[in-house]
Amino acid sequence: MDLLDRYLQAVRFWLPKSQQDDIIAELSEDLQSQIDEKEGELGRPLNEDEASAILKRCGSPILVASRYRAQTYLIGPALFPIYIFVLKMVLLFILVPVFLFIVGPVNVANTHEWTVALARTLGDLWNGAFVAAGTITLVFAVIERTQAHLGIQDKWDPRSLPAVQKKQERKPSMIHAVCELAFAYLGVIWLLLVPHYPVLILGPAAAFLKASPIWHPFYVPIVALAVAGLLRSAITLAKPEWEWFPAAGQLVNTVFALVLIKLIIAATAATTSGVQKPLIVLADSVKNSPQYVHIAAVVNAALLIGLAGAWIGLSISVIVHTWEFLRNVRRPSTARHAVQHFVV
Repeated sequence: MDLLDRYLQAVRFWLPKSQQDDIIAELSEDLQSQIDEKEGELGRPLNEDEASAILKRCGSPILVASRYRAQTYLIGPALFPIYIFVLKMVLLFILVPVFLFIVGPVNVANTHEWTVALARTLGDLWNGAFVAAGTITLVFAVIERTQAHLGIQDKWDPRSLPAVQKKQERKPSMIHAVCELAFAYLGVIWLLLVPHYPVLILGPAAAFLKASPIWHPFYVPIVALAVAGLLRSAITLAKPEWEWFPAAGQLVNTVFALVLIKLIIAATAATTSGVQKPLIVLADSVKNSPQYVHIAAVVNAALLIGLAGAWIGLSISVIVHTWEFLRNVRRPSTARHAVQHFVV
């Protein structure tokens, strides 16, 4: 039965990989016996509504999969994958870059001792990570305890499950698409606020550092690139049947980002009176303070290294996204109508 296969596929997605085959075999046998028993009572094959009722009584795929996971006491298995995703995004892609390229260089410039600066930066990073992780955990713990009262797990329809996919194919989940859209939206808002609140990007260093005029011609293209990423995420979520679009959209975004970073690096290389143009300059209040000159130099060097690393990473991404796009284009047309996401 196609509906049963789609249900088992959705359950498999949320199971630990090491247990998927055994659990799915057991669950398939149990559900099939229920279907056979019901068909024996009626003397005919079940229609879609009757089969859907059996699956709905069994529970949503993510809820069924959670029964086979180890018990968690603060955040249940249903929310745990989303919790881990958000935690990784905040800790690895926000806190770490800020401390690596801003706080770390500032500490080095202030102390002039690498060991002391490293210890101080790691201590600050630990405190920031602890607060961020605690806040995220608290939010998800509240959601965990309110979703049962709101009946979230009951609001699902087995007939909305995606079509059965080949084992070789890995489709992006709906949760991933929603999170990507949310982070893209927050990224655009953050970029729009940065000119008015430099502390959002410089942190405490905004008291004596500011962006140099070299960024002025690049600000609008950077915001436009972020908006394009937001639209790409929205279209991916709204049109999951367009299998070619995520890879194509990501490829276009990556190429433009690659060109933009190249232009920024080239702009810094353009010298004025033999002096390379900086990315960060001293604020007016400390412009005549020699003690901050070294700090600005260290931050500029760190930013240039970061831009060079980003350019190398994006160059590799272009190759990967090109290969993904070509792979999607070459798929048989019948495969392109499959639904791309899992419904929780």
